[in-house]
Amino acid sequence: MFRLATGVALLALMIAVAPRLGEAEPPADADPALRPWFESLKQPGTGVSCCSISDCRPVQYRLVPEGYEALVGSLWVHVPDDRVLRNQKNPVGRAVLCSSPASGRIYCFVPGPET
Repeated sequence: MFRLATGVALLALMIAVAPRLGEAEPPADADPALRPWFESLKQPGTGVSCCSISDCRPVQYRLVPEGYEALVGSLWVHVPDDRVLRNQKNPVGRAVLCSSPASGRIYCFVPGPET
């Protein structure tokens, strides 16, 4: 019984002091003045928050016949059409992709300026 209690206590301690998985830090060059804009983004159709400044990154993007693709690392990833925020003011000046750092699930995408 003592071993079980000790094991549970150690596990609880490890969870409490370990870094929280799935939480990302904002990019090193993130402008803290943009935090309210990032936090105002809502997922299309649901109204649920897309992200925080920690979940979003400026990305290169392209428009292909199937819709938008964003360059994530070295791979072009299809952006589901229902995740694109259209007609959204974009103070970043570049496309922004908000996704889960753990799963890669796309929460929302704000295209960059169309030229």
